[in-house]
Amino acid sequence: MASTSTPLTLPVLPLDDEVVLPGMVVPLDLSDNDVRAAVEAAQAAARSSGASKPTVLLVPRIDGTYAATGVLGTVEQVGRLSDGDPGALIRGRGRVKIGAGTTGPGAALWVEGTRVDETVPDPLPGSVTELVKEYKALATDWLKKRGAWQVVDRVQQIDDVSQLADNSGYSPFLTTAQKIELLETAEPVARLKLATQQLREHLAEQDVAESIAKDVQEGVDKQQREFLLRRQLEAVRKELRELNGEDGEDESDDYRARVEAADLPEKVRDAALKEVEKLERSSDQSPEGSWIRTWLDTILELPWNERTEDEYDIQGAKAILDAEHSGLQDVKERITEYLAVRKRRADRGLGVVGGRRGGAVLALVGPPGVGKTSLGESVAHAMGRKFVRVALGGVRDEAEIRGHRRTYVGALPGRIVRAIKEAGSMNPVVLLDEIDKVGSDFRGDPAAALLEVLDPAQNHTFRDHYLEVELDLSDVVFLATANVLEAIPEALLDRMELVRLDGYTEDEKVVIARDHLLPRQLERAGLEPGEVIIEESALRRLAGEYTREAGVRNLERSVARLLRKVAAQHELGDQELPFTIGAEQLRGLIGRPHHVPESAQDPAERRTAVPGVATGLAVTGAGGDVLFVEASLADPETGAAGLTLTGQLGDVMKESAQIALSFLRSHGAELELPVADLKDRGVHIHFPAGAVPKDGPSAGITMTTALASLLSGRLVRTDVAMTGEVSLTGRVLPIGGLKQKLLAAHRAGITTVVIPKRNEADLDDVPAEVLEKLDVHPVTDVLQVLEIALSPADVPVQAAA
Repeated sequence: MASTSTPLTLPVLPLDDEVVLPGMVVPLDLSDNDVRAAVEAAQAAARSSGASKPTVLLVPRIDGTYAATGVLGTVEQVGRLSDGDPGALIRGRGRVKIGAGTTGPGAALWVEGTRVDETVPDPLPGSVTELVKEYKALATDWLKKRGAWQVVDRVQQIDDVSQLADNSGYSPFLTTAQKIELLETAEPVARLKLATQQLREHLAEQDVAESIAKDVQEGVDKQQREFLLRRQLEAVRKELRELNGEDGEDESDDYRARVEAADLPEKVRDAALKEVEKLERSSDQSPEGSWIRTWLDTILELPWNERTEDEYDIQGAKAILDAEHSGLQDVKERITEYLAVRKRRADRGLGVVGGRRGGAVLALVGPPGVGKTSLGESVAHAMGRKFVRVALGGVRDEAEIRGHRRTYVGALPGRIVRAIKEAGSMNPVVLLDEIDKVGSDFRGDPAAALLEVLDPAQNHTFRDHYLEVELDLSDVVFLATANVLEAIPEALLDRMELVRLDGYTEDEKVVIARDHLLPRQLERAGLEPGEVIIEESALRRLAGEYTREAGVRNLERSVARLLRKVAAQHELGDQELPFTIGAEQLRGLIGRPHHVPESAQDPAERRTAVPGVATGLAVTGAGGDVLFVEASLADPETGAAGLTLTGQLGDVMKESAQIALSFLRSHGAELELPVADLKDRGVHIHFPAGAVPKDGPSAGITMTTALASLLSGRLVRTDVAMTGEVSLTGRVLPIGGLKQKLLAAHRAGITTVVIPKRNEADLDDVPAEVLEKLDVHPVTDVLQVLEIALSPADVPVQAAA
C-alpha cells in the first residue's frame, strides 16, 4: 500500500513533454532558463543546509500545465554534455505529491510536497509473482528484438515490484500521456499491471506491423523479380528478332500504340485506353489479361469509320434487280424508292440528321422458295454494299443478339456485332433470315432483344453486352425474312416495313427456270449450255403438274433431276448430245406428274363429282392452296343428330361450320332446301388432309355451299373455287390473302373464283396474266354464291335429299 511521510520544500524543475520516473537517470540541458534556475536554487539550498547532494522536484509540464505528481531528483553531477553545452545529470528517487507553492532562494519556483512511500507485501502473493514473470518475459522479448542484450540482464536482476514497473519509463514507444499515467499510479502492483498491459499491446502492434512489412517486402521482391525477368524476356525477344532479321517491336502486343493509331470514335478510344491501362497493371498469368486482350482485339477489328459508298445509279440498280429476279415488283419498287430518297438526301447534305443515318428495315414475308434470301444479295449488289446473312432459325438465347457479359468464360459479342465485323463496313446489308423461327426460353427472348436493333429511332446508340460501347446501326439496311407473318411478335413487326412475296405465277416460273435455274443447273451437272435444251412447254408442265408450289425450289430440283438423267444416259452411251427435252419426254425421264388439275381429270373421278363437296381456297405456310370440303348426312335410324367436324380444325373454323348450318336451317324455305332432315339427322363436315391443322373464317361460304349441295342434290361446278366468311344473315364478309389464293386457284386449273365484294380492291395486287385466265365473281350474299357454284338441278330436290 502507499503511505505519506514528512513534507518537503523543493525547487521545481519543469520537464516539457517529457516524464522521468523514479530510478531513471537523465541528462538535462542547463541552457534552458527554468532548468538552470531550479538546479542553481537546489545547489544554494544544499550549501546552506549542508546536504551532500542538491535535490529538485521533476514535474512534467504539458501545454503549460503541471502534473499533480512529481519525482524527487538528486543532482548527481554538473558539467558539459556531449555537444559541449552545460548540463546536469539527475537521478529520480521517488514520487512526491505536489502541494502549495512557497518561497525560496534563487529564481526557481518552490513548492511544498509530500513524499509518497510505496510498500509491497512481503512475501509477494502468487499472482504478483506471475505478473513479475510475465513483465520480465515481455520486456526480454522486446529488448531482444532491439538487440539490447546488456539491458536484458539488468531487467532480470530487478526483484522490486515498484522498480520493475518504473523501469518502463525508458520505453521509447510509450507516449507522454502513458508515462504520466504510470507516474500518477502510486500503488506498485497496479502500476506493474499497467506497464505489462502497455508492453503487451505494443508487442502485438509490432507483430502486426512486422507481418505487414514482411508481406509488403515479399510483394516488392516478387514484383522486382518479375520486372527483371520481363526485362530479360524482352532482351531475349529483341535478340531473336535481330537474328531473324526483323526490325522494330512486335506491334501485336503493343495495344496502346494500336489503339492510339486506330481510327476510333472518341468514346470508344477512351474506353479502350482504360482497358489498356488495366492490361498494363495485370500480370500475364491473370485471367483478366486474356479477357482484356480479346476485348481489345474485337474493338480494333470493328470497322468503326469504314463505310462503302452507295451507288446512286437508280436505273442501274433497277436493271440489276430485274436481271437477278423475275417478278417481285413490290420489293424492287421499294428498294428503288429507298435508293432514290438516299440520293436526294445526299445531294442536299442530309446524310446525318440527329445522329441518325438513313437506314432501312424491311420484312420480306412469303412462302418458302420465292427468293427472299437471294433477294438480300441482289439488294446489296444493287446498292454497292457488303452483304452479311445472319441465320436466326432456332435461336433461343438473348445473348446471341446482344452478346455475353465479359465476366463469362468464352464470352463473345452478339450476332449483329459479328455481322458488322464480318462485313468490314458500318453500312452493310444484313439479312436476318427466318426471323419468325426465333424462340424463347429461360435464357431470354431474342425477339425482344431485336426490338432495339430494328428500331430506326434507337439503333444509332445500340449497346452490345460484350462491347459496352455505343455502336451506330442507323446506316445498316436490315432485311428480315419470314414464312408466317403471325409468328412475328407484334412489337417487332411494328418496327419493320412489311413487304409481301405471295409466290409466282406459272409464267413467272417459266421465265425464272429458263433464265436462272437452267443455266445454274447445267453448270452443276457438268453440261455446256447448248448440250441439253429444255423447251418452254416442258418447263410449263414441270411448274404446273410436277411441282405445284408458291416458290421455285422444287422446280429447280426437277430441272436438276432432268439434267442428271440426261447426263447419266449420255455416259452410259444411251443418249446423244445435244438433246432437246419436250413436254412429252418428261414422263419417260422423271415419271408421271404428281399434281393433275381437277379440270383435267375424268368427270367421274373428280372430287366434286358427288353432291356435298365444294372447292375452297386457303393460305398456308407454303403459299396458297386449294381446299376441298366434304359434307354428309347420317342415317336417321343409326346416326345421332348434331354437327360433327373432322380434319383438325381450329375454333374459328368450327364456329364457321356452326354459322353455315344455322344459316341453312333458318333460310331453308327461301333456298328451297329440305332442311327438315337436319333436325333428326346428324351432319358431318370433313376437311381432307386431316393431319394438317386448319383454322380461319374464310371457308364459311365453302361449307355453306357443300351443305347446300348435299341437301339439294346439285353438284358443285368443278371449275369453281370460293373464299369468304359467312354471317348468320348470309352476308359474305372479306378475308385476307386473296392474291395467294388466286395464284393457288390458277395453279390448280380453276377458271372461276368467287370472292367477297369487299375484297375487290385487292385484285389490283394480282398479276394481270392470272386475272386474264380467271373469271372472278365478287359477291355480297350467299344466294349469289349458290347461284354461281351449284350446277342446275336435273332431278327434283326432295329425291336428292
